[in-house]
Amino acid sequence: MQYRPLGRTGIDVSLICLGTMTFGAQNSEAEAHSQLDLAVERGVNFIDTAELYPSPVSAETQGATERHIGSWLAARGRRDDIVLASKVAGPGQFVAHIRGGPKLDAANIERAVEGSLRRLGTDYLDLYQVHWPARTTNYFGQLGFAPGEDRDDTPVLDTLRALGRLVDSGKVRHIGLSNETAWGAMHYLQLAEREGLPRVASVQNPYCLLNRGYEIGLAEVSYREDVGLLAYSPLGFGALTGKYLDGARPQGARISRWPDYYYRYSTELAQEATRKYVALAREHGLSPAQMALAFVNGRFFVASNIIGATDLQQLEENIASADVALGDAVLQGIEAIHAEYPNPCP
Repeated sequence: MQYRPLGRTGIDVSLICLGTMTFGAQNSEAEAHSQLDLAVERGVNFIDTAELYPSPVSAETQGATERHIGSWLAARGRRDDIVLASKVAGPGQFVAHIRGGPKLDAANIERAVEGSLRRLGTDYLDLYQVHWPARTTNYFGQLGFAPGEDRDDTPVLDTLRALGRLVDSGKVRHIGLSNETAWGAMHYLQLAEREGLPRVASVQNPYCLLNRGYEIGLAEVSYREDVGLLAYSPLGFGALTGKYLDGARPQGARISRWPDYYYRYSTELAQEATRKYVALAREHGLSPAQMALAFVNGRFFVASNIIGATDLQQLEENIASADVALGDAVLQGIEAIHAEYPNPCP
């Protein structure tokens, strides 16, 4: 396993991070424990979760993912061996069941972190991330920015000060962002420098062969500011394995179970692009999943690649992508497809 710096924190994280949002929905507690055991055995030291998980979001299951990780930590006693990350939910109707409608002010952030620490059974988080911005901006499937009324009037400075208090208290070691833009990342960085507050270490955004929007602005921020990408959805919710091509819907798979929730990976354009990437992988003797993951692993701005799986066989294959290096012919083929189908799944 390779390890890379997490920003300027002094922490090295595994190139592969175990994403856990299936724990409590697609995966039982026992299955979650098996995945965690296998990941750690293979050298993964980075575990990512969130207060709202599992996904899709539901009031009935909210918090189950953190509880499953917490019961594993209690049983295995591996807390000091892992870098543990979680997230505080931003505002939105789809999370109205969390704290009566979450905001990114000090009171909400304090309640959120206390809930996460309790469910995880730990007294600190290595990385605590703002799951999405309070302001209206382009994320969750939007490439272009369109001004609109913000859902939360909490200034970014207030959010950053609240996060800073968590760092001062020892409940959080470092902070990060998620579903953020180049403007947002730079705003946090500028405020931190001006006010003497904690510096963001990472940005957790979607990035895969079907969505390379991070390259437009944020990649330069990562490079010049040492704020690495924690890439999520590197397989486009499994679409890049090819298992959903031609209308196939494998039993139990994420898009099979929740087609409306992950609709953007099922559009005609997404299918056409996916078919070409799958063919390219097979032409070069690669599994489509490992080619897609190895592409993400090889990007200079990626600190860690967040992979998820619903069974151990998938997890083994995904973790093994850390040892796959793509040759020039494959990379040229990827760029040719990208030129033909740029970002079909923002």
